[in-house]
Amino acid sequence: MKKILAIIVALATTMAFATACNEKTEVSDTTASEVETSDTEASEDTEATEPSTAESDMLDRAGNGIVLPEKVDRIVSMAPSTTQVLIEIGLADKIIGADTNSTASYDTQLPSLVAGFDMMSPDCELIASLEPDIVFTSGMSSVGGTSPFQSLIDSGICVADIPSSASIADIAEDIRFIGIVTGKESEAEDLVEAMTLYISAVEDIAKTVPEGETKTVLLMMNVPSAEYPTIYTVGTGTYMDEMFGIIGAKNAFGDQEGWLAISIEEALAADPDVILMDCNWMPGADEAVKALEGWENVKAVKNGDVYQIDEDLCSRPNHHVAEACAEWARCIYPDQFNEFNMTLELMAEAA
Repeated sequence: MKKILAIIVALATTMAFATACNEKTEVSDTTASEVETSDTEASEDTEATEPSTAESDMLDRAGNGIVLPEKVDRIVSMAPSTTQVLIEIGLADKIIGADTNSTASYDTQLPSLVAGFDMMSPDCELIASLEPDIVFTSGMSSVGGTSPFQSLIDSGICVADIPSSASIADIAEDIRFIGIVTGKESEAEDLVEAMTLYISAVEDIAKTVPEGETKTVLLMMNVPSAEYPTIYTVGTGTYMDEMFGIIGAKNAFGDQEGWLAISIEEALAADPDVILMDCNWMPGADEAVKALEGWENVKAVKNGDVYQIDEDLCSRPNHHVAEACAEWARCIYPDQFNEFNMTLELMAEAA
């Protein structure tokens, strides 16, 4: 329990840090063209290509200059959101190492001998021994702003950082970036297009919610207790707050900014119409909230509108947040969304 809560704190701290301090580099046509490094003419009797003298080929999503390898055949992915994108653009067979959340979630889609690493304290020596062409990292590994991958960078391995996304536009650019550096631009753009179309379809249905029936929703990432009374949620400036806007709901703490830690008293005072429990690690979290002493008069509890949602869909910032929007909407506005069963795959086919 303590370890789980520590991870939640790390997530909130990291995302708040990323939102406040990291302006992601936009992946534009100009940036894409910079990826194409000039080939050095080599004579036929030259056995090795001279290393590039360029300071960097492009910027990663954190704004760091990176030198791209000539080919990307060996990938280490240190975030489940990135791993899922890599798999879905056709690069599962290139992944030789991943964070343990990825290896647990996508074990049937990854090669059998993929090495697993703790994203909070990665074994960089072991990562280096795998001889990766590129290592994708995330803000989750850099709590406090210090990267644990510096030794890999110093050794000349391409380390591409993708900080925690603050918006859905950021998520789209993250996906495009992954496609550019791996040579899968078209496949990545297909994912972005499917996400965009899916979100548009959700927004269209959200417009049918009658005026005056907008619901206030509290997203909770944990169940508070006497020992751990803090509740983790989200405010404005986060992609999850943007998701509330897409489905036509009001974030109970949308008047505050960033990834938040609130008190039980603040949650009770918000008196939300709906509570969404974003914590797969605690099965039955919805029932646990309903049983909390002092919560019986909260509208969501009184009306039975407390739901456990799929944390993997909404907490992994990639194109699947579109499906998370639909899941949230079915909980919040069942009359409008119960018949909405579109998948990203079907949306991609319709594009």
